[in-house]
This record gives sequence, C-alpha cells and structure tokens, in this order.
Amino acid sequence: MALVAKCWMRLVARAGGAASQPLLHRLSISRYYHTPVYEAKVGIPEFLKAVGSGVDAHIPKLEAEIGDFQKLLVTRTLRLKKLGIPCKHRKLILRYTHKYRLGLWKPRADVLKQ
Repeated sequence: MALVAKCWMRLVARAGGAASQPLLHRLSISRYYHTPVYEAKVGIPEFLKAVGSGVDAHIPKLEAEIGDFQKLLVTRTLRLKKLGIPCKHRKLILRYTHKYRLGLWKPRADVLKQ
C-alpha cells in the first residue's frame, strides 16, 4: 500500500512535465472535444427514431393510442403488448424511457453534414 501511495505522489509531483496545470485537470479536459447537440423538443417520433433498431415503425400506432410523450414515459409493458408491439421493441422502448426519466440519455439532434 505504501508503494502505491509513493508512486502516486511521485506521479502527481512530476505532473507529466507541465507544472502549470494539475494532473487531474489535464486528464478531464483531454477527452471532451465538443458537447453533443440534443433535441430541444422531444416527442414520440423523435424519441423512437433516436432509439433505432426499427422501433420507429410503431410511431403511428403509439401516437394514435398514447398520444403524448409524457404518457409514453409511464406506459407499462402490458399496454405496449396490447398494442401489438413485439417483445424486442417493447424492451428497447422501456429501457430508453427509463434512461430518459433518470436523465441518463437524450435523443440527439440530426446534425446536417455540410
């Protein structure tokens, strides 16, 4: 344990040759080059297109029966099953709605390539 602490202190003291910036600061900024662009307004079509894997084929069915994106976020698997959505797509929808509610995932905006 003492050897690990000694090596760590030596690494921090050296700071890789750049004494002006702390080591942890340089490591944190080295990975993020830009921030992703997210959808400002998220509805059922934008959400299902972002999920992918063919789930967007159910957009008309879900808009007609559920109608509101907030209702989709609290929809359970039995209701999706009654709408005729296959098991694999139900799993994807439920997984991504749960991530969206927790704030771990958002649909990205389609950035036009120039």
